[in-house]
Amino acid sequence: MKAFIKEFREFAVKGNAVEMAIGIMLGAAFTSVVKSLVADVLMPPLGLMLGGVDFTNLFWILKPGEIAGPYATLAQAQEAGAVTINYGTFINSVISFLIVAMVLFFVVRGMNSLRRKDEPAPVSSRPCPECRQAIPLDATRCPFCTSRVKKAA
Repeated sequence: MKAFIKEFREFAVKGNAVEMAIGIMLGAAFTSVVKSLVADVLMPPLGLMLGGVDFTNLFWILKPGEIAGPYATLAQAQEAGAVTINYGTFINSVISFLIVAMVLFFVVRGMNSLRRKDEPAPVSSRPCPECRQAIPLDATRCPFCTSRVKKAA
């Protein structure tokens, strides 16, 4: 049991496990921000542009509830026990997903550009031993001073 606890402690305090936990918590917080952005900021003007449509109240009734419809809102339909397909909520979820995917794309793109700057450029030339001018790696004669040089290894 002591070895198990020691091994678990080593795993839990490793940098990767802690970083992963922080990433998951930030992801959950970011998801709630994006949901609010979609539901509270983007969808109301989009609904107005489309003639006053509230996407959260777009649904199809598969089976009416105990209280007969029509139902003005999804909440009324669900309260009456109606079985519904909530395609408006699905539209909101798709828009949320697209926003999250776009933000993650920009984060990954930024990280990749930072990573590329840190990598050294591949070596394609070397100095001539006589005149110190840059010559191609596979050169056998310097184009500047015409001295013979050994091929680079």
